[in-house]
Amino acid sequence: MWNWFQKSQKELEVKESQVAHLIAAKNVGKPVWTPRQFDQLAEEGYQKNVIVYRCVSLIAGGIASVPWEIHENGETLCAHPLEKLIRAPNPNQALARFMEALSGYLMLSGNAYIEMVQVEGEPLELHLLRPDRVRVIPGISGVPEAYEYRVGSFSRKIPVNPLNGASTILHLKTFHPLNDWYGMSPLEAAAHAIDQHNAVGGHNLAVLQNGGRPSGALILPSGTLTSSQRQALKEDFRDFYQGGPNAGNIFVLEGEWDWKELSISPKDLDFIEGKYLSAREIAQAFGVPAMLVGVPGEATFSNYREARYHLWEDTILPLLESIKTELNRWLVPCFASQGKLELTYDTDSISALTPRREGHWNKIAQANFLTINEKRQAVGYAPIEGGDRV
Repeated sequence: MWNWFQKSQKELEVKESQVAHLIAAKNVGKPVWTPRQFDQLAEEGYQKNVIVYRCVSLIAGGIASVPWEIHENGETLCAHPLEKLIRAPNPNQALARFMEALSGYLMLSGNAYIEMVQVEGEPLELHLLRPDRVRVIPGISGVPEAYEYRVGSFSRKIPVNPLNGASTILHLKTFHPLNDWYGMSPLEAAAHAIDQHNAVGGHNLAVLQNGGRPSGALILPSGTLTSSQRQALKEDFRDFYQGGPNAGNIFVLEGEWDWKELSISPKDLDFIEGKYLSAREIAQAFGVPAMLVGVPGEATFSNYREARYHLWEDTILPLLESIKTELNRWLVPCFASQGKLELTYDTDSISALTPRREGHWNKIAQANFLTINEKRQAVGYAPIEGGDRV
């Protein structure tokens, strides 16, 4: 036992980065809190903002629609334990809902956590953990020492192997320039635009609640009312004339009193255009063409089909590739295989990528230096007899 411990320590010292221990120098063994409150970001940015909701739904729904496959030495496997696990990760979720929630967490918090449930070393279930309940406990070797999952006053630590970083927890995170342990959410980059968009929406709602027009001024003869009478008059006006149900009520004035409507209007203050501008900024932060979130006047892409293609090409596919590589690094080695086992996805079934497939096939069809079977192999078809000629 002592010899094994000394050997492990030597391996750790050999493989350790020269500066890795500095990252966790002040926080070894202590949970590191996330830089922003996930619940507040999710409430203000996702639950109360239709643009963020639409952007996350487009990305998460796209990832959820992609079919996954198991390949071994280039051949597709249909009856494999990994294929069964991916098809139904846990009793409460199928693959589509699992991937939708995974990408949603990644978009809203910049972090996503998957817990692997094993029986005798074989993975049987995969569960998603809420990002706001997970804390990273830094280790001295520059990798996490453990992950702490906390619900109320109850908590549990899931350990991490200090030699190779192996754990039953997979932490997916986006790039964060100022944090060593957590990712950065697109919500953080779009926070000011989201606040502006919500503020404009709140202002327009208040205008509608006040009868659909801005407030005015009641002009009285000087010295006719005391302060208490003036306050009582304001309250009476608010009760009888303000709000949607009171819109259009007859306005009654006596004597020399006069009502003058203020000239400031939402159009003068350019609220609507400001709302569209903030919507474009939010969509840019998530990598979604503004045309797809319903912003009028957006003419960056010639049509809706082209906008969908760029959404997949620039945003969804890179995120999908990142998820695939992490699952191949963390999950696939848990299954014994005679050859090269790989978890991948089928892009040919994605209708939005039709222009890319058409361009690829046209390029192959026009290549006069390839044989027929080489062309068929390039597009995924089996060779035919007599096809080994140009």
